Amino acid sequence: MKSLVFYCTAAALTFLLFSVALLSAQRKNTTAPEEPAAKGGIEGLVRDISCPIQNQKASATNFNLKCALDCAKEGSPLIILTKDGLIYIPISLEMPDKDQHTLLMPFVGKYVKATGDLFERGGTRAIAISEIKEMKDVHLVTDAK
Repeated sequence: MKSLVFYCTAAALTFLLFSVALLSAQRKNTTAPEEPAAKGGIEGLVRDISCPIQNQKASATNFNLKCALDCAKEGSPLIILTKDGLIYIPISLEMPDKDQHTLLMPFVGKYVKATGDLFERGGTRAIAISEIKEMKDVHLVTDAK
């Protein structure tokens, strides 16, 4: 009987120590250090978020303008899609975040250069735009299917 109590106590203690170690490791992995945003710029197409995620053929220079405009007018979140396929989500520097839809609507379907604070976390990229301007010299194919 004493050996059964000993083994149960040892097993419970081992489980407890393992659980504490696991939680500590998870906390270290999910708590990123506070790093200042990088100042910089990106170039890409302003459009709705849905199509380039669902349609892998859509690119920053070959897309369906009517579809992008229709989705944007219906309130779809707007992003900047770079030529290398990266998606940047426009955010504000304020907390809580302020919607960037109004700022970006005049640029939907246009190739732009946006500068500001760049953020990245877990593969997600964001930009707090301080300046945005259309790059009219980039050739766009806007009738893709």
